[in-house]
Amino acid sequence: MRYQELSHWLSDLDEPLTPRPGLPGDTDADVAIVGAGYTGLWTAYYLARADPTLRVVVLEREIAGYGASGRNGGWCSALFPTSLPALARRHGPDRALAMQQAMHDTVHEVGRVAAAEGIDCDWRAGGTVVLARTGAQLDRARAEVAQARAHGLTDDDLVLLDAAEATARCAADGVRGGTYTPHCATVQPAKLVRGLARAVERRGVRVFERTPVTALRPGAAVTPAGVVRAPVVVRATEGFTPGLPGHRRAVAPVYSLMVATAPLPAETWARIGLADRETFADYRHLIVYGQRTADGRLAFGGRGAPYHYGSRVRPDFDREPRVFAALRRTLGELFPALGPDVPVTHAWGGPLGVARDWAASVGLDRRTGLAWAGGYVGDGVGTSNLAGRTLAGLIRGEASELTALPWVGHRSPRWEPEPLRWLAMNAGLKIMSSADATETRTHRPARRATLFNRFLGH
Repeated sequence: MRYQELSHWLSDLDEPLTPRPGLPGDTDADVAIVGAGYTGLWTAYYLARADPTLRVVVLEREIAGYGASGRNGGWCSALFPTSLPALARRHGPDRALAMQQAMHDTVHEVGRVAAAEGIDCDWRAGGTVVLARTGAQLDRARAEVAQARAHGLTDDDLVLLDAAEATARCAADGVRGGTYTPHCATVQPAKLVRGLARAVERRGVRVFERTPVTALRPGAAVTPAGVVRAPVVVRATEGFTPGLPGHRRAVAPVYSLMVATAPLPAETWARIGLADRETFADYRHLIVYGQRTADGRLAFGGRGAPYHYGSRVRPDFDREPRVFAALRRTLGELFPALGPDVPVTHAWGGPLGVARDWAASVGLDRRTGLAWAGGYVGDGVGTSNLAGRTLAGLIRGEASELTALPWVGHRSPRWEPEPLRWLAMNAGLKIMSSADATETRTHRPARRATLFNRFLGH
């Protein structure tokens, strides 16, 4: 397998992606971590930093950064898949605000560690601008700011922009307004995850690649090469979780796809904006997201790929020409300066993990020693760092503000069996896509999208 072909980010690395040696045989450890993406590596990092005597082993089926950590949109954001109002309904306003503030702090923690560990990941804290391009989208922008104020956030966290203010940051076509938050940084995600893998090894963590885990059980992670025996075993597999026995319905793997242009000339960027390398999106229902890369490309992604029956994950699902073409059309609609003569040089994708209640969670079952984190719904670059810090605290038996956050110990219900899961996921995709088309035509909110969001508990 040529790992460089999995994403633009991996192809941009100066290092050879040669797998580390695999597990040599049965091994004893204090903590076994399954998955060498952000969640697993952040957990290993904070454990090793807190207690260098801990024997920490990370097991990875392919290479560090093979999954979403090496393919995502490069948003290190304070976004959390459960909305602030939903958190407040479930856990009370104070705990909901604490969760959001922890996410705000996490953005800066990732940047701080990257600098301290010498990880050059093109970090730039430019914030996020979300555009409103229809009347319905502008209504949602206003409602989001009103909800933020009602739950204790200020203009320093999220501010409503008029058309001129939004266009000054991101000069897309037909902008009516939008919002801006400073709580986001752009990163080159593959540089971050690969640098993090080297950082944990410097601290004594053993990382074994090309070592698939075939079973998790209390006290052990089982692989074809041997068993890692450890009192704590951490599942950090996100969108690949359904491949583990007994976890088929734990999360649904949903594919998100991306394209990247060739480096754009300065005059094109002068027309587009994003001068501070803000990440950007808009208030449509079917999510899109983008960033201006450090080397002057526009990297842009979105949902739209189908959910595959039985939660299947296969390399050929990373390539959906129909979705790539739709992303390129959307780029041209947003930014007329990106005419058909501007080439798209890279197109890629991969699975992310969605829990049944759209709620990310982190936890440790002290009776069995089995720990987990995930269900980020695409917001994992920042959330995984908070998960790693929290898991390290739980494993070490600490009581802290982090271990008291409302997502700790949450158990999402399992997804429905097939074919119900396939029908629900792909029906939701069609509902949101048709709602966007209706709102573009009428500028009025599409009721079907509102009803579907209520079904999801948003």
